[in-house]
Amino acid sequence: MVDVEQPSDPGAAHPQGAADTVSGYLRAGVRRIKDGDTGVLPVIAGMLLVAVLFQVLSHGLFLTSGNLVNLLVQAAVFSILAMGQVFALLLGEIDLSIGFVAGLGAVVLAERVQPGTGWPWWAAVLAALAVCALIGVVQGTLITRIGLPSFVVTLGGLLFWQGVMLLVLGSGGSILIQDNTINDIVSGNLSRVAGWVVMLVIVGVFAGVTWRSDARRRTAGLTAPPVALTGAKILLALLGGAGLVLLCNADRGRIAPVFGVPWVLLLVFALLAVWTFVLGRTRFGRYVYAIGGNAEAARRAGISLARIRTIAFTLTSLTAGVGGIVYASRLRSISTALDGGTLVLYAVAAAVIGGTSLFGGRGKALHGVLGGLVIAAIDNGMGLQGFSAASKYMVTAFVLIVAVTIDAVARRNRPALR
Repeated sequence: MVDVEQPSDPGAAHPQGAADTVSGYLRAGVRRIKDGDTGVLPVIAGMLLVAVLFQVLSHGLFLTSGNLVNLLVQAAVFSILAMGQVFALLLGEIDLSIGFVAGLGAVVLAERVQPGTGWPWWAAVLAALAVCALIGVVQGTLITRIGLPSFVVTLGGLLFWQGVMLLVLGSGGSILIQDNTINDIVSGNLSRVAGWVVMLVIVGVFAGVTWRSDARRRTAGLTAPPVALTGAKILLALLGGAGLVLLCNADRGRIAPVFGVPWVLLLVFALLAVWTFVLGRTRFGRYVYAIGGNAEAARRAGISLARIRTIAFTLTSLTAGVGGIVYASRLRSISTALDGGTLVLYAVAAAVIGGTSLFGGRGKALHGVLGGLVIAAIDNGMGLQGFSAASKYMVTAFVLIVAVTIDAVARRNRPALR
């Protein structure tokens, strides 16, 4: 058997009865928490604690609409890079190169959208993503086909791609991005009405998929939430979406009116939906969890470890390319000042803080998004208080150690209770 934690319910058949009522399902959830499967509860609790703490320290400035929307935009790069890092961590590996892979992707984008090149913005985006994906193929092949440690290969990648980035940028040191479409990825906003329409469409799709999936599992006699809890999840998604739209539609401008849902949030949600589907609903995703849970058992089950690992590292670099595009869009330029080392450390920290295990086999794309929000909240809240960069690093390190400790303790408890 392959020891693997699935990204959703295990899918094993069970006798109807104890868990087919709301109370029974909730009791089963409590038992899982006691057994060490805390899910996203620690990071949710941490986010609430951070919000309350900084709201008090900032005398009410932290939870203003302007600051919260700025925080969400600030978290986008961290969340995207963390989602990419999740693919490597699920295998029990790590990718230290994604910071400068993202930077190189941003350089390719900026070079191709310069006036006079004749490249449309979408072609420049595809070129940047293709370069990043190719980097992932190369590094993944070195790791899987030759058997080199991912730490060494991607550490070499960090240095090499940084050098390539510096070489391309040359003596000028920076490239301005003058394409409005690229710049609007972060600075652009939906209209108030469009925000509501998009939110209702997204929640509608989520409701349809969730209701159909849970109904099929109940019909097949598999573990699934009762109808009331399925409805509660959909209602919670609707309320959360409405709250987000109301928050973004509030005027947060200081000189001129600024309102609407930022485009970059839709990009993060889209990427989250795609990678959640890939990990939770495809054979590739199941194989990733299987390899991370027990690589030898996965090999004996006929899974091609080299192929799956190479694809995973390719997706890690591809996602880093998306993060690089968002980074460049926010700054409207790309320069040698990009700190790829810090970006990769924040990406790993965000994924682990969000709930992804460093030991492989456990994690979701959602963990990267939640962890990115925590990282951004710490940076944003301490910035409001005027703390130095040194203090921000130390607090983030402390939160990371706490998250890894929770993961290690939960990992020890689970086998003991089997």
